[in-house]
Amino acid sequence: MHALVVDDSKWMRMRLGTFLQEIGLEVSYAGHGQEALDWLKEGKLADLMLVDWNMPVMNGLELVQAVRANPLLREVRIMMVTSENSLNTVAEALAAGANEFVMKPFTREVLQEKLALMGID
Repeated sequence: MHALVVDDSKWMRMRLGTFLQEIGLEVSYAGHGQEALDWLKEGKLADLMLVDWNMPVMNGLELVQAVRANPLLREVRIMMVTSENSLNTVAEALAAGANEFVMKPFTREVLQEKLALMGID
């Protein structure tokens, strides 16, 4: 299973990536939404995307919308991992097509629970 971690913070990318590798996933990284979209357009596939909301160039919400608009990518599971924590933000992300939402700061246990809800153990 392949995960794509999309966050403008290198530290956060590495933190999430290390956890995902520890549970057996292959991990790739992108620093913003457009970089992730370009990666996907190259024909590379991700089973799971962990996406930050606030990023330069293309934010996480725009990335989720772009992924969901592409019929070839509709099966990708998407988790928003962000410091945005209003109920409107959560609702907007889920309405755009995110499968789960995790608020920063988070614990390893919370991330693991959300992944389990998405069928990833």
